[in-house]
Amino acid sequence: MRVLFVEDDKTITHFVKKGLRENYFAVDTAYDGEEGLYLALHEQYDLLILDIMLPKMDGIEVLKSIREKGIGTPVIFLTAKGAERDVVQGLNWGADDYMVKPFSINELLARVRAILRRGKTEGISALTVADLTMDLKTHKVFRGGRRIDLTPKEYALLEYLMRNEGQVLTRTMISECIWDYHFDSLTNVVDVHVYHLRNKIDKGFKPNLLHTIKGVGYVLEKRD
Repeated sequence: MRVLFVEDDKTITHFVKKGLRENYFAVDTAYDGEEGLYLALHEQYDLLILDIMLPKMDGIEVLKSIREKGIGTPVIFLTAKGAERDVVQGLNWGADDYMVKPFSINELLARVRAILRRGKTEGISALTVADLTMDLKTHKVFRGGRRIDLTPKEYALLEYLMRNEGQVLTRTMISECIWDYHFDSLTNVVDVHVYHLRNKIDKGFKPNLLHTIKGVGYVLEKRD
């Protein structure tokens, strides 16, 4: 899952970005409303987290602009404006949730997951390909009943592959989904992570599930 966080306080940005990444989200950040709006219009995100009081363009204007463009990406306002009228107005402007600073990262993560569950993942608690299983609630992965320990990036990569079982995913598609906006797609980081993931989910098991499509990318599927 890919999140855009727009916040001008760099301490808060670092804190939230770290918490989201540790919980398997890819995170882009912006420090003012204009940059946030540009990213929201030109990149694809599963969720936007917006401060309201932002330089150059406030979060309300950012939200109004993306809604006027027909972008329905869920939005959480994360702001110091905590009066009841501010909360009501924020929700009326089209936000899906409203959190007041100071806040705990655990509450933010719970609200993020709750909003994402309302979308295409609603009702899904696990992903399965052959004897490979991923529990989306506990983030535990098993193959043939054996626990597979993954890093956060490996987990995010595997989740993306499992959600797209049988579909060839290019390196560009993977990098845009799993890494942030500043990721250098010319590096071999994607290939390295796929290599390590393959060693964990395929080595010692049959059949192999993670396949390379030469010159294109990768696909996760059971082949006869």
